[in-house]
Amino acid sequence: MKKDIHPDYHEINVVMTDGTEFQTRSTYGEAGATMRLDIDPKTHPAWTGEHRLVDTGGQVAKFNKRFQGLGLKS
Repeated sequence: MKKDIHPDYHEINVVMTDGTEFQTRSTYGEAGATMRLDIDPKTHPAWTGEHRLVDTGGQVAKFNKRFQGLGLKS
């Protein structure tokens, strides 16, 4: 390997969304830094199976209003 081109690999603390912590090695921050997660396997729908529809700015309502007359007729 070439010298002085690789980032420093050190121990950091990771804090999950429920407050649990663990140590791992990473190139994130400096030695002893803390990484706080916003999404992790305990809260993300891909792992929990719990899907929520987040409507930011009324986008779903806007879509429904725009295409309400296009319903299928039997």
